[in-house]
Amino acid sequence: MSFINEYSNHEIKAFDKDHVWHHLTPGSAADNGLPVFVKGQGLDLWDIDGNQYLDASAGGVWVTNTGYGRKEIVDAISEQLLELNFFASAMGNKPAAVFANHLIDKMPGMNRVFYSSSGSEANEKAFKMVRQISHKKYAGKKSKILYRERDYHGTTIAALSATGQSQRRDQFGPFVPDFVEFPHCFEYRSQFEDSTDYGLKAAKLMEDVILQEGPDTVGAVIIEPITAGGGIITPPEGYLKAVEQICKKHNVLLILDEVVCGLGRTGKWFGYQHYDIQPDIVTMAKGVASGYAAISCTVTTEAVYKDLQESDNTDKLGYFRDISTYGGCLAGPAAAIANMNIIEEENLIENSAKMGELLLAGLQTLKTKHAIIGDVRGKGLLVGIELVTDRVNKQPVDESVAVSLFAKCKQAGLLIGRTNRSFAEFNNILNMSPALCVTEAQIQQILTTLDQAFADITVDLT
Repeated sequence: MSFINEYSNHEIKAFDKDHVWHHLTPGSAADNGLPVFVKGQGLDLWDIDGNQYLDASAGGVWVTNTGYGRKEIVDAISEQLLELNFFASAMGNKPAAVFANHLIDKMPGMNRVFYSSSGSEANEKAFKMVRQISHKKYAGKKSKILYRERDYHGTTIAALSATGQSQRRDQFGPFVPDFVEFPHCFEYRSQFEDSTDYGLKAAKLMEDVILQEGPDTVGAVIIEPITAGGGIITPPEGYLKAVEQICKKHNVLLILDEVVCGLGRTGKWFGYQHYDIQPDIVTMAKGVASGYAAISCTVTTEAVYKDLQESDNTDKLGYFRDISTYGGCLAGPAAAIANMNIIEEENLIENSAKMGELLLAGLQTLKTKHAIIGDVRGKGLLVGIELVTDRVNKQPVDESVAVSLFAKCKQAGLLIGRTNRSFAEFNNILNMSPALCVTEAQIQQILTTLDQAFADITVDLT
C-alpha cells in the first residue's frame, strides 16, 4: 500500500484513464473518467474524491455477499498464505478439504467439489465433464448441451456458446458446436396466448427441443435457477420440477448455474433449494468468498464423479484430466470458510429472505406510483424492475432510459445494476442485489432514492 500511496489522487485517476481497459465499458464512457473506489465498509463505498455510495449491486456483479471490510476473512487469507499459499490441486490441502466438507453439508445429494477460479471456468469444467461422459458411455454421441434463452453462463467461448443473450455473443463467434438453445420461462413475456399452467408449458418447450435434437444426442441441460443478468426471472410454478423430471426421463444431466444465486443470495443457501429438485452438477463462484479471493466450484453427485474415473489400470484416459492453476491457490478456500462462517453466525440467510421481502414490498408500492414500472420480481436479495412505456402492451423502454435511471441513482449516492448490452430490445431492467447484511434502514434508503429517481425520469420523459 505504501507504494500505491506514493502517487497523488490526480496521478492515479490519470493512470486509470490512460491505461486500464475496463470491463463492459465503452471507450467513450472511460474517456470521461470513471469513479475510482478506494474504501468499502459494510454496504458503503467511497471513491478517490471522497464521495460516498450505498452499494446495492454487491460489487457491481453480485459478488460481495457478506459486504466490505470483513477483517475476519482478510485475516483468514493472510494466516493461510503465510502458512502455505499454493500447491496444485492434484495434491490436497487443509482449507480445500475443510471447505468442501462444509459446502457439501449444505447440499444434500451432492458429494464432490472441483475447484477453479471463476464462474465461467466452473461452467467450462461442467461442460467438459458432460463431453467426457459422452465419450466414455455413449461413444461420443450424447454430447449436446442445451441452454435457455436469456440465461448467461460466462465469458469464455464455450460459456458464451451456452449463453442465451444475443448482445453478449455478437461479434465473438463462431461458437462451439453442439450447444443448442431452448425457449425462456419468462411468464411476464409469455409465448402463449393462454398462460394457464405456464410453468409446465415452458418446460415442455425444453422437452420439444430435446425430442427435436434426439434424446440420444443430448447429454445435459444448463440453466440458472433464477435468471440474473437476463432479467431477474424467477421460475414459474412447477417449472423446475418439470425440467428435472424431463431430464430424468431422457437420461440428461441437469446442470444448475448458481454463480449468482449461490451462498444465500436468494434466501436459501442455493437458489435451486427453493424448488425441491436434485441437480447432477452445480456451479458457483461470486459469493463463495464474497470477492475476497478468486474461487469457484463445480460440485457433482458421486455418480458423476464415478463416471469420470478410470475403469481399470489400463484405462489411462478414463479419469477427468483437468486442472485449474488457481484452483490450487489456498486463499480461495480459506476465504470461503471464513465467508461461510459469517453467513451462519450472523444469520445472513434469514436476513436475505427477510430484507428481500421488505425490498420487494417496497418496490411494489413504487409500482403503484410510477407507471414506467411494468413488473417487479425476484427472490431474496436478487430483485429486478422491468421498465415499460405502457403496462398494457408491455413495450420496453429504450435502453437510454435505464441508463439515465442508473445515472440518477449513482448521482444520489446509490449504486444499482441494470441489464447491460445483453439484448437488442430488452436492456430495460434495473436490478438490486445488496449484500446479505443489509439493514432495514438501508433498504429504505434504496427505496427512497429509487422513488425520487423515478419521479425525476417521469419529468424528463414528459
